[in-house]
Amino acid sequence: MVDLVADLGEGFGAYTMGDDEALLELLTSANVACGFHAGDPRIMDATVRACVANGVSVGAHPSFPDLVGFGRRAMDLTPEEVRTDVLYQVGALQAFAHAHGTRVRHVAPHGRLGNLVAVRADYATAVVEAVASLDDSLIVLAQDGELADAARTRGLRVAIVGIADRAYRDDGTLVPRSEPGAVIHDADEIARRTLRMVTEGVISSVGGKDIPVACDTVLLHGDTPGALALAGRIRSELLAADVRITGLDEVLSGEERQRPLT
Repeated sequence: MVDLVADLGEGFGAYTMGDDEALLELLTSANVACGFHAGDPRIMDATVRACVANGVSVGAHPSFPDLVGFGRRAMDLTPEEVRTDVLYQVGALQAFAHAHGTRVRHVAPHGRLGNLVAVRADYATAVVEAVASLDDSLIVLAQDGELADAARTRGLRVAIVGIADRAYRDDGTLVPRSEPGAVIHDADEIARRTLRMVTEGVISSVGGKDIPVACDTVLLHGDTPGALALAGRIRSELLAADVRITGLDEVLSGEERQRPLT
């Protein structure tokens, strides 16, 4: 079983990015921008409404306060600023979710914040404190690393994200977008990598190593040329490989049932 998630609502004002309407037909979950790297009240409202109409679970996609850089620049924030910024953003999305008769089900840090919480224990703890203090039923979406470890220690559920079109280092972290080869564009390779992540639990690193990836959810992208067709292909190939596409709650419950007693 695997969840399919994508980043939605990443426009601002009159500007749009990606084809959210088409992506929603492929997804089981959505990371919704909360206003700090993209999104505004109108876009957040419309995105949550569309998720509800399509039966897609709503998740918060908090970021550094970096509209100009789309949340992809490092910022010298204190852990307390990270904690309160995450609280602010998730709380805002919760308001729209409540207004549309649903709730926020997961939190997935965006961009540079998402990269840093995998390796910085202080930022990871700040995010976990924000999530736990707000709603300890929220699922934390993360790469393997500090955020996943801190969330599990706090008793929060964790879903590991597999990103097939991003290059991985030998230590399991993503190659920064500022480096050559960070983003993979070959559709055949991306499809192969996705199937291996989901069915074998491994992905090839830039160093040529097969590294373990416990992939609970696959991140699909729809904001680059050809990405929507690729997302549809990935879904079709997963189904053809007898992979069940379902929501995070069922994926994580299935893992609990399969975990051996110790």
